[in-house]
Amino acid sequence: MILEIGNYLVSTEILTECFCCDYAKCQGCCCIIGDSGAPLEGTEKESLENQFEDYSPILAPDGASAIKAQGFSVVDIDGDTVTPLVKGDGRCAYSVTDKDGNTFCAVEKGFERCRRGIRKPLSCWIFPIRIKQFSNGTQGLMLSREHLCSDAFKKGKEEGIKVYEFLKEPIIHKFGRSFYEELCLAAKLLENEGDS
Repeated sequence: MILEIGNYLVSTEILTECFCCDYAKCQGCCCIIGDSGAPLEGTEKESLENQFEDYSPILAPDGASAIKAQGFSVVDIDGDTVTPLVKGDGRCAYSVTDKDGNTFCAVEKGFERCRRGIRKPLSCWIFPIRIKQFSNGTQGLMLSREHLCSDAFKKGKEEGIKVYEFLKEPIIHKFGRSFYEELCLAAKLLENEGDS
């Protein structure tokens, strides 16, 4: 089911389904598995370029080489602007993997150190929500059910954390506090309907 909240269409799955990243199990595999890089929006490409000195010391050598060769963003086969990938293995060029196999975002680590620019691409921060642009100009918030996040859906259910609750910070960052409060109200109404 789809609800209209503010100027956005919102899948009710975001309000009813549970989710909580289980990093101990997935080890950040969303940064290294996929056919394309992370979608970028607005001025994120420019931010990645402007913040380069903040995160470049953290980058893996092959990630730095991929950015140097391809640029801070590329256009994928669907025509979307995305982060570049390391040739040959599909890892995001901005990802770094430590000796224990844990993968994290160099941009985010740079942000934590310098506190300026973007924290990381919104599409990564707000995942598993995907922001869809419809042909009429309307935007929708849809739930992505990637198999690589199966442990996160399981952990969310065990802990009783809904998708929108887990993603409170990036939702407020992108859409504002009043939008988040409307999400909370809509979730409560759906819950009450289910109880009656």
